[in-house]
Amino acid sequence: MRLVSRLAIFLSVLVLVPVVLAQQPAPAPRPITIDDYFQIRAVHDPQLSPDAQWVAYTVKTAILKSDKNEDRIWMVPRTGGDAIALTAEGVSSSHQRWSPDGKSIAFLSERNEGQTQVWLLSLRGGEAQRLTETPQDVDDFAWSPDGRRIVLVLRDPSPEELEAAKEAKENEGETPAKAKKKTPKPYVIDRLQFKLDEIGYLDHRRTHLFVFDLAAKSLTQLTSGDYDDSEPAWSPNGQLLAFTSNRSKPHPDLTYNSDVWVVAADNVARSASASPNDKGAHLTQVTTNPGADTTPAWSPDGKWLTYVTQLDPKLFDYATKHIAVSPAVGGEAKVLTLAFDRMSITPRFSPDGKSIYFIADDDGAQNVCRVPVSGGEITRPISGRLMVNDYSLAPTGDLVAHVATIDRPDELFAVSASAPDGKLTQITHTNDAFMSQLKLTHGEYVHFKSKDGTIISGFLYKPLDYVPGKKYPTILRPHGGPVWAYYAEFSHLAQLYAANGYVVLFPNPRGSTGYGEKYAKAIYADWGNKDFQDDVTMVDYAIEQGIADPEKLGVGGWSYGGISTDFIIAQTNRFKAAISGAGSALFISSYGHDQYQKDYETELGHPWENKAAWEKISPFYRVTNITTPTLFMGGEIDWNVPILGGEQMFQALKRLGRTTELVVYPGEYHEFKTPSHIKDRLERYLAWYAHYVKGESTPARPAPAEPKSEKGE
Repeated sequence: MRLVSRLAIFLSVLVLVPVVLAQQPAPAPRPITIDDYFQIRAVHDPQLSPDAQWVAYTVKTAILKSDKNEDRIWMVPRTGGDAIALTAEGVSSSHQRWSPDGKSIAFLSERNEGQTQVWLLSLRGGEAQRLTETPQDVDDFAWSPDGRRIVLVLRDPSPEELEAAKEAKENEGETPAKAKKKTPKPYVIDRLQFKLDEIGYLDHRRTHLFVFDLAAKSLTQLTSGDYDDSEPAWSPNGQLLAFTSNRSKPHPDLTYNSDVWVVAADNVARSASASPNDKGAHLTQVTTNPGADTTPAWSPDGKWLTYVTQLDPKLFDYATKHIAVSPAVGGEAKVLTLAFDRMSITPRFSPDGKSIYFIADDDGAQNVCRVPVSGGEITRPISGRLMVNDYSLAPTGDLVAHVATIDRPDELFAVSASAPDGKLTQITHTNDAFMSQLKLTHGEYVHFKSKDGTIISGFLYKPLDYVPGKKYPTILRPHGGPVWAYYAEFSHLAQLYAANGYVVLFPNPRGSTGYGEKYAKAIYADWGNKDFQDDVTMVDYAIEQGIADPEKLGVGGWSYGGISTDFIIAQTNRFKAAISGAGSALFISSYGHDQYQKDYETELGHPWENKAAWEKISPFYRVTNITTPTLFMGGEIDWNVPILGGEQMFQALKRLGRTTELVVYPGEYHEFKTPSHIKDRLERYLAWYAHYVKGESTPARPAPAEPKSEKGE
């Protein structure tokens, strides 16, 4: 690979940097602050070059000054060394993918304030060139093995997108006139699943596969219909594409099913008027499991597909995800991880096709595992108490993983195919210099017995100024999900609380992943019972250890963590303060309002037929028991767990004369994106707990921020 131009420029810059003759002694490490959240960069999406010599990756930054988030693409030698920025500041670029010849990188970006499109950057130098020009955003793409084509995932364009594209083409080269504000058209809904967070109301515009020919600049639609098609993967010979789609009859919205399908790469999507025997109707259904089959990947010889499968659709998210293989032409599937019983994702064949790599969620950590294609012993090329979020596997057998640890945020680590011991070598150091300035507490992975004797695990963070024998104010932080877990990964929030003098408890109660399917499904249709016992038992454990002050306890979480908070304060008054973020307490009112109608019906039954089950899990009916000062908050346009839940709890407690407050963040979905809102939320956390848990005289709400001047100063 020739990288002369870019490397030469980079090295010349290094030569011009003045030499520091006298270095000042490094300042002593300091406690972490709220603003430090915006100094930590999120390193992710490692992509090894075809020759395994370089790794392209994305670095995400939340910029408080501009109140925006920015992604930049970087490149680093696989063996470590100086990182090179491939895209400039000011314009977000991500989802970088190497061309098969390793001479260029394609990526997604919405440059020039347009739609998100595929851009191509030559590593020999020059500016990035736009490859695609579609009316709608490009959601995903993948190179063909010969590098001549790219498969795109595109959602059917809206009338507004088509109109905007037409106007842009007609006015090309002209100074655009100021756009007139148009009255939004009404939403016309006839789908069973009609809402989704960060999208909003759903219609019948679906995502489909298209093939873009680089030389001809032509776009051919491969799939069609009232189905969503995603996760395309090229066969090694470039003739076929595997993908994931729920094509259940009579309608996909009724089931949790998705299957792996295969389509010819030269297929032409069937039109509405085509006959059933038309070429465009030819798809091969590879899997027939009634649960979800996703993320297909090909064997090197093109004869097999590996994928993630969930075997019991009635358990939906509670069911363990397994790794399976199936003939690419369809046929009997083999599940390779049944005895393992751990959530397993991201399968990829080894270069010799004899084994499959995957990521396993196990006991508060995520490791890279490997299993023979024929089944058998599972080994761990990357193991230990750490968090592997993603990995890239080269044809050489070399591997690069996106890893976080309890003390350090995300970085990339390499495992050489020639290293017999599987030693991890850190190759990016994006956060090292900044993290060296901070004094941190070390999260301990602890175990304790719940009320019924079940062994529960969790992470315990002692205060930064911890002195043995002293008792400290303590915050219990139930996690979201409910089918999720806390892991051995860096947590700014845990470190922030610890820096402010709190013991911090991150429990993994029943309902959590990483401990087997029986453990996860223990709370099925029974929320706020066993998980409540497990959560509060961790508080008892911390008190028994002599580190938690039983008179200064706080609780709070987000999503199901907010729901758990509502459950907890409705069953005990031992907490001095609570913060319920994006929670819900009257679930019958969420039916048909949030995005979970199918989950509710599967787990609880129809609310008009099984009212008792719905009321049993709704802490709203115990609201008169609540005396804990509680702060409710959430996003204005969150369709995952709408602000309705917080509004109802706030209204009830306010009507009862209890101490409460409601904070609604404009324009935010379930996961906040606006940096200033994230900062505001953290400030409110600290202020609420300081006032009510610690009993400090400071106000329970932070002072309002000083308004910015017109110059933005």
